[in-house]
Amino acid sequence: MNKHHESTGPADSQQITLRGPAELADALPYLMGFHPDDSVVMVALHGGRGRFGGRLRLGIPRAPGEWGPVADQLAESLISGSERREGRPDGIVIFLCQDSPDGESGRLTMERLRPFAQSLRTACGALDVPVLEALCISDGRYWSYCCPDGRCCPDQGNPLAMPGTTVMAAAAAYAGIQVRGTLRDMEARLAPWQTPDAASEQQQALDRALPSLVPRILDERAKAEVAKETLALARTLIGRLGRTRPAPEAVSDFGDDQLISDDEAAAVILGLQDRETRDKAAGWMEGPDGLSALRLWRTLARRCVGPYGEHAAAPLTLAGWVSWSTGDEPGARVALAMALRADPEYTFAQLLHRACNEGLDPEMLRRCLRGDDGDDGGPEEATTDTEEGGPSAEAGAIRGPALHVRRVRPSANRERGRGSARGRRATDAAGATPTTGRPSATRSGTARTAAARPGTPTAGRRMRDVRRYGRRGTGTRR
Repeated sequence: MNKHHESTGPADSQQITLRGPAELADALPYLMGFHPDDSVVMVALHGGRGRFGGRLRLGIPRAPGEWGPVADQLAESLISGSERREGRPDGIVIFLCQDSPDGESGRLTMERLRPFAQSLRTACGALDVPVLEALCISDGRYWSYCCPDGRCCPDQGNPLAMPGTTVMAAAAAYAGIQVRGTLRDMEARLAPWQTPDAASEQQQALDRALPSLVPRILDERAKAEVAKETLALARTLIGRLGRTRPAPEAVSDFGDDQLISDDEAAAVILGLQDRETRDKAAGWMEGPDGLSALRLWRTLARRCVGPYGEHAAAPLTLAGWVSWSTGDEPGARVALAMALRADPEYTFAQLLHRACNEGLDPEMLRRCLRGDDGDDGGPEEATTDTEEGGPSAEAGAIRGPALHVRRVRPSANRERGRGSARGRRATDAAGATPTTGRPSATRSGTARTAAARPGTPTAGRRMRDVRRYGRRGTGTRR
């Protein structure tokens, strides 16, 4: 078993030393804020004591043929992202998390993923950063890909510690940190309905609303009235949800679904496809209204069924924004990643996902959305700009403050961002201090694997907008 120490927490706070694979495996949910099932997680280590730094998560590619290129991309993303934030890592720890289909073949899963682990180790080594430990976590057990000693790392693996029985669990409990459920559980709260009858009825409601609402959104004279109607209905639904005390998560989601009719959900979902309406709705981000708004956005995301799956980008982005604004960074990353999965070119989700992953303070955007000019709505558009005034393709290119959020009005000749969503599935990066979840004085370097990068729109993208809602320039889907 590899003997090395991983110290967590800033220098002026209590530190916890993790010794060996068992404690590393136990620490993973506290590093991420949830159990990252079906994921590869990479964590940068800094200094002689191995302080945790930037980390990233990606869904494990299904096709083994993708493992080599993905490994190269992940290694480059983590190392370059860490260099931009707090210096080149001195080592990397890798976790491959995937349960077997039958729940009894963890060892077979470990062996199947061994080539992927080797590709990741080789990719990091090619960039002169050693992998100090690579673990497979499957079916409640863990295996080390780096330790050849069968006495401490037997073929059948070692059982994970019982929840709540370790030093890491005690430190998290003392700090008031709760580990969420699995990634799959978190995504299920935001995924479209799968019950055929309920999904069919909601789709019919969307089909009924579409012919009447979309032409009005495209009509410059009528779109303001649609926005007013959409926001008024959303406020009514938020108030309705706010008067109902939330129950435990699964029960609460079911109860919220019952409080909103199919026609109400359809009207708000379609109305939020207008960018300016969505930006005004983003102003409900704080206090009781923010929590009730989060429940509404989750409910609407679940109603984007069948062919309306792409429409979920708007409510998912709003859910991610409220989660981030209220301090739930793991929930924000999951919602924003799902928004980009629904529409990889959804600019607002791209910008928020990047800002959240870079460890930026959401307060600057909150100030913007509060409307310093007295407007009840949100900003016309939120953008990230470099000091030179143009979109930045890389976090390292940003000078001065990492993110400038400013109020701008749409202009026909202004460049608009387009992201290229790379990677197969949702990608997360975290900057919270391990074990405590508190931000350190200097945020950890956050690597993002193929996060969406602003660029220049193409004619194909513009035509895609025209095909969806009939003509260009509607301000939708951004």
